[in-house]
Amino acid sequence: MRKFPLLILSFFSLISYSQIGVIKGKIIDKQSEKPIIGATVSLVSDENIGTVTDSDGNFKMNNVPIGRQNLNVSFVGYENTSVSDIDVTTGKDNLLVISMIEKFSKLDEVVITSGANKSKPINKMAMVSAKQFSPEEVNRFAGGRSDVARLVSNFAGVSTADDSRNDIVVRGNSPSGMLWRIEGIPVPNPNHFATLGTTGGPVSALNPNLLANSDFITSAFPAEYGNAIAGVFDLSFRKGNPDDYEFMISAGAYPGLEFLAEGPLGKKRGSFVAAARYGFVGVTGLAGTDAQPNYSDISFNVDFGKSKLGNFSVFGIYGTSDIDFLGSKIDKEDPFAAQDEDAYVTSSFGSVGLKHNIEIGSNSYLKTILGYSEAGNTYKNYRYYDFDTPQENRLQFMNIDNAENRFTFSTLFNSKINSKITVRAGLLYENYSVNAVLTSREQQQDQDGDGYPDYVSLIDNDGNYNLIQPFVQGQFRLTEKLTFNAGLHGQYFSMNEEFVLEPRTALSYTFNPKNIVSFGYGLHHQNVPAPILLLNEYVKGIPTQTNKDLDLVQSQHFVLGYDLKFASKWRGKLELYYQDIKKAGVESFASSYSTLTEGADFGYSIDKTSLVSKGTGFNQGVELTVEKFFSKGYYAMFTSSLFESKYKGSDGIERNSPFNNGYVLNLLGGKEFKIGKEKKNVFSIDTKFTTAGGRYYTPVDLAASNAAGYEIRDDANAFSQQYSDYLRLDIKFGIKINSKTKKRFHQFYVDFQNVTNHTNIFTLEYNRLTNSIDQKDQIGFSPDFGYKFQF
Repeated sequence: MRKFPLLILSFFSLISYSQIGVIKGKIIDKQSEKPIIGATVSLVSDENIGTVTDSDGNFKMNNVPIGRQNLNVSFVGYENTSVSDIDVTTGKDNLLVISMIEKFSKLDEVVITSGANKSKPINKMAMVSAKQFSPEEVNRFAGGRSDVARLVSNFAGVSTADDSRNDIVVRGNSPSGMLWRIEGIPVPNPNHFATLGTTGGPVSALNPNLLANSDFITSAFPAEYGNAIAGVFDLSFRKGNPDDYEFMISAGAYPGLEFLAEGPLGKKRGSFVAAARYGFVGVTGLAGTDAQPNYSDISFNVDFGKSKLGNFSVFGIYGTSDIDFLGSKIDKEDPFAAQDEDAYVTSSFGSVGLKHNIEIGSNSYLKTILGYSEAGNTYKNYRYYDFDTPQENRLQFMNIDNAENRFTFSTLFNSKINSKITVRAGLLYENYSVNAVLTSREQQQDQDGDGYPDYVSLIDNDGNYNLIQPFVQGQFRLTEKLTFNAGLHGQYFSMNEEFVLEPRTALSYTFNPKNIVSFGYGLHHQNVPAPILLLNEYVKGIPTQTNKDLDLVQSQHFVLGYDLKFASKWRGKLELYYQDIKKAGVESFASSYSTLTEGADFGYSIDKTSLVSKGTGFNQGVELTVEKFFSKGYYAMFTSSLFESKYKGSDGIERNSPFNNGYVLNLLGGKEFKIGKEKKNVFSIDTKFTTAGGRYYTPVDLAASNAAGYEIRDDANAFSQQYSDYLRLDIKFGIKINSKTKKRFHQFYVDFQNVTNHTNIFTLEYNRLTNSIDQKDQIGFSPDFGYKFQF
């Protein structure tokens, strides 16, 4: 016990530093992902600071000056690579994984520099509509709330549903079309307060401090991705520091209080990194509701290092959340609750996986992952009938209790045949166990004559189903300028016993180092969301799941792109796309409903049964990105999207989808100023301006709602009206302080969100207490703040 205080003190008096940092990492072949031995790594600003990679492809550079640094990487027979914008501080070592591509011809003597352009994805098979992002960007941009979903809303073709949720709308598709993957396996919705079938939520459970650089793909996905028609989040957890123990303590309005630890694990270059967070946004008054949200999460990644049996690692994430909405304690303007009801909400999400990588021969590897995921949510709602009268009666109005358990097996074989051909094949197997209950009085008649709507079971499911997805794909460098990708993805869904084959292809032609043209095509399928498939319809008094045999929704993606590097650290990108959607669920009689309109709320429709797979839709648009990567102390990005999203229900009328904003425009920028006597500390200003067309919505039928006592929408005029345009300006100020003598680093920021206090509409809804239509608004001016201490 006497040694314990000394151990604690040692954390705060580590080794002495003279305002220098460390850059280390691994150099790998991009095609085979094997380590490159003997590659030269050096600083651009001082070539005397450099090193070469060891027998495992690892390198370490000590005595690196504090501040933004750039690296040059070279090796005989490979294109030279540069890595920019490495933020070197005194508080943490920088750990990188850098990939190099072999020259097309060994006889080629031209020196080519393939800069580490973050616009290019990590997945070599993704050639169109894909972008790499870094965890540093998640924390850098104004208005981001340390949320990866809100980060990608800055990219062309992407918008979020509203300020209160982080659902991702990609090119006019429903958020339910998104695929989340962590370390190569699909996972349930990784957000706090998530519900069955949704893909977003108010607060992210993903900790950006554990993420490595990852990919976000918006169309024509490579063949290894399936059961998605909108977009793919392909996330990776970073490894911990293999040489030194490092720690972090931080606090932020939205991510909450956090503690992180990482360091070496044994003598075989193994490592661990783990973090725990506890949210306290309700205490700050920034939750957007009078109710008190509670949430917490943990994440970890343990790498056991290289052995004769290969490389094993274990990763995981778990989050839990709850909130109580009590009618007597909330404001009447609260967008999430009503004064004549009490609601109790809980949710949980977790995923754990065992990953194994083993080298096969000199240019191949096999990666296998065993995973388990769980997601659950409950919602208990009590309604005060005859509210605020002597006859007031509190009855349970709705009960939701969902639990999804998922066992996953994934295997992938990758082989670099030569410098021109790489092949990849694999299989993903998922077994779902879904126990779902939904009982409600919503929109029900009083059949038992007790004076209240009947309490009816709408979902009561306890069953299993399987999803099996084999794939094969290859990349062919036909010439130095022309690269061709082709693949085939298969998908079997056991609930309706449907099997589909999906061709995927992409082509890229490099006219010169500054101009690239690309084309992509993909056929994609996805099952209708589970809450729709599991709905009960009472057939002769017997509850029957009349939607469970619906076909997989089909979407064909066509993409044409043009990339231009028009100046140093600047790039422009233009993409045109068209998506043709078929086999969406619609009603068997003439109506405006389609399953394509679901997915941007906490729940799904509860009265859509006996659906048929005859719905259609399309998305089309053009996107422009102009980006200046961080250099010379500043960055800038402009993204714009002009698009159209339409659908047809069973009535055959073409309508706007609710996600047809029409346009989205983002303008971001930031500047860093070196401050202090030695100019080793940093003051930063970041700003973001966003505007977008309003969401289309179905107007409330006030007369019918007054007669029924609950909200009824005018479905004959579905999505015929549009909310006013969305507009928001955020400004963020930050300070970074590097210790003069110790391995310590402090960072502060304050983020003023919606500084103009612009009123953005949340919804127009029926108020059953006043028999009127109320406008509920999104969050106005809202300051965010945070502090980080690394040591």
